Amino acid sequence: MPLKIYNTMTRQLEEFQPLNPPQVTIYACGPTVYNYFHIGNGRTFLVYDMFRRYLEYKGYLVTFAQNLTDIEDKIINRAHEEGVSPEAISKKYTRAFFDDSNALGIMPADIHPRATDHIPEMVELIRKLIAKGKAYESEGDVYYSVRAFEGYGKLSHRKLNDMKAGARINVDEKKKDPMDFALWKKAKPGEPFWESPWGAGRPGWHIECSAMSIRYLGETFDIHCGGEDLVFPHHENEIAQAEGATDKPFAKYWMHVAFLKMGGEKMSKSLGNFVTVREALKLYSAEAIRYFMLSSHYRSPLDFSEESLKEANAALQRAYNCLENIKLKLGSPTGDTEEIPLITESVAAFDAAMEEDFNTSRAMAVLFELVTALNQKLAEKTLSAEDITYLKSGEKTLRLFGSIFGLFGGQAAKEDENTLDGVVKLLIQLRQEARARKDYATADKVRNELTQLGISLEDSPQGTNWKRILQ
Repeated sequence: MPLKIYNTMTRQLEEFQPLNPPQVTIYACGPTVYNYFHIGNGRTFLVYDMFRRYLEYKGYLVTFAQNLTDIEDKIINRAHEEGVSPEAISKKYTRAFFDDSNALGIMPADIHPRATDHIPEMVELIRKLIAKGKAYESEGDVYYSVRAFEGYGKLSHRKLNDMKAGARINVDEKKKDPMDFALWKKAKPGEPFWESPWGAGRPGWHIECSAMSIRYLGETFDIHCGGEDLVFPHHENEIAQAEGATDKPFAKYWMHVAFLKMGGEKMSKSLGNFVTVREALKLYSAEAIRYFMLSSHYRSPLDFSEESLKEANAALQRAYNCLENIKLKLGSPTGDTEEIPLITESVAAFDAAMEEDFNTSRAMAVLFELVTALNQKLAEKTLSAEDITYLKSGEKTLRLFGSIFGLFGGQAAKEDENTLDGVVKLLIQLRQEARARKDYATADKVRNELTQLGISLEDSPQGTNWKRILQ
C-alpha cells in the first residue's frame, strides 16, 4: 500500500512520490529563539520527528533541515527587555531549544541552519527578485510586490483582493500595496545590521526560510512542513519568494500540524495560556508527552490537560508491563542470537494506518491490540515452543512500533502514581499533626515545599486533597 499524505496545497490525499527516490528532502520551520518553546510548539516538532522516523523505517534516505530564526523583532525586543544583546538572547535560547528537544527524544535535524549565517544567500535572492520585477527598494527597505506574483494565495486558497494584512505584515506608506511584505529592513538605531546593496539592515522573516531551504535542499524539494498557523502569511510568502526567483515549483508537498489547545483555546505565548516543555517535563515523562501528542492525528486539534497526560502515562505503563512480563515469563533475555520474525499481521495493520497520512491514532490502536494479545498469551499457565516464539516476536514488534513513535526507550512514568499518592498523603498527615500541635511553621513548610515540587494542597471540611500543578 503506497504512503498517502494530505497536501495543503491541493487539499487532497496524494500518493507520496519523492522527486529522487529513495532520497527524501524535508524542510521544517524551526523556532524563533527568544524564549523557551512551549508544549504547543513541541507537538509540531514531535510530529516532524515522527514523519522522519517513519520514512526512514520504510527505507527512505531522509535529508531533514530545520532552521533557527536567530534574528527577528521578537529577539530584539526581548534583548531590550533584558538589557543584553540580541546575540546573547539567540544563543541562550538556541541552547535551550536543543536541550529541550533532546529531553523530548527529538532527533536533531541533519541540518540546523541559522539565519545569521546565511545573510549573503538572502541578499542574493532579493537581488534576483528585484531584477525580475517581483520586488522593489523604498528608502532603504525592500518589499515583495505580491501582485507581481500570479500564484499568490494558492497555498492558503485566498484571493488577494479579499486579503487583509495579517500577522507580521505591517501597513507602511513606503509600500506600493498594503499586502507587500518586507524582504529587507533598513537598520534602526541600536539594532543589529548587515551591509547590503540597499544599505545597512537585516532580512525579513520570510526570506530567511526561502533562502536557507534552497541553499540546502535545492530549488525544488519534497516536503515543507510546519504548524497550521504558518500557512499564511509565512509559507505563502516563502512560495512567492522562491518561485518568483527560480520560476520552479518550491515544495512538492505541504504538511501542516494542527494547534495544541489549552482550555479550548490555541496555546500561544501571545495569549499567555502556554506551558513550556521544561515545565511539563517536571511533571511528566518525555514518553508520556510523546504518547499523548502522537495518540491523535496530526491534523486534528488536541487539548492539553493533566487528565490526558495521566491517561497517556497509564497506557504507556500497560505496554511497559507487557514488555517486562515477557522477559519474566521467558526467564531469559528476548534479544538472543536466534532470528525472530515480526508479527506480520500487526505490522501490516500498523503500516496501513501510518500510510494513510500518518494516522498515528489508528497505529497506536494496533500497538495496543498487540499488547492485549500478548497479555492473553502471558496469562496461560504453560507455553509451547510456538507460544515462546510468538512472545519473542511480539516483543520485537512492539519495540519496532515504539521506535517509530520514540517510545519504549526508558521508563514509562516519571514517577509511579501509586507511590507518589502514598508519599503525598503521608506528608499531608504529618502536616495535619503539626497543625494540631500548633506547629504552623512546619505545616506551612510542608505546603510550600510541595508547591515547589508541583503539588497543590486543597483544604476542605472533608479533609485535604492534592493535585499536580504546572508551574
